[in-house]
Amino acid sequence: MADLLHSDQRDLSVDQELALRTAAVRLAGEFIGLYGPETIERFLHTSYDQFATAHTIPNYLPLLAERFARQRLQALARVEGHHRDGKPVVLFLCTHNAGRSQMALGFFTAFAGDRAVAWSGGSEPGAQVNPAAIAAMTERGIDITGEYPKPWTDEIVRAADVVITMGCGDACPIFPGTRYENWDVDDPAGLPPEQVRPIRDDLERRIRVLLDQLAIPAN
Repeated sequence: MADLLHSDQRDLSVDQELALRTAAVRLAGEFIGLYGPETIERFLHTSYDQFATAHTIPNYLPLLAERFARQRLQALARVEGHHRDGKPVVLFLCTHNAGRSQMALGFFTAFAGDRAVAWSGGSEPGAQVNPAAIAAMTERGIDITGEYPKPWTDEIVRAADVVITMGCGDACPIFPGTRYENWDVDDPAGLPPEQVRPIRDDLERRIRVLLDQLAIPAN
């Protein structure tokens, strides 16, 4: 873990160092036979850096880094053909990954269950998921409090079968062979609950149409 824990970009506490070491061990166990310690540490290293400047609660950084590194490694395994479960992968992208893409992810995950894989990301990730979006989804019985804003990476986009973009414009990545859809959905940032609900309902309708197109029965 030398490369991970002795970077000029980090000023880690003892607890953070221990948490990152433990995360590396867990990830190595999960991806044994696929990726070695160097790859695990590199993904954990770069994932930590993605959050170190955006999040102000240092004790959460190792956990966020581990979760994001795991998702990235899962995506890489799909890109490289190591993971073939036949499930479609859908990626929801917006600017801050705090409102629209998180609500879309919440609906898709709730409706598709384990019949598909869904991720989300942002071109300029915010510090937290929009509380108004969380409240609106709670009204639908869907809990997105465990989600967090994150960027996208090449392997995540390349692993997706369908990429849904919402407001990220030219910043949204384009790779040949991937199906792209741009949804014209208002940004709920700064809006009161009564204005967020129509956005939520619009996303729910769009998700149901997408599930039909992918031949995925909704829960």
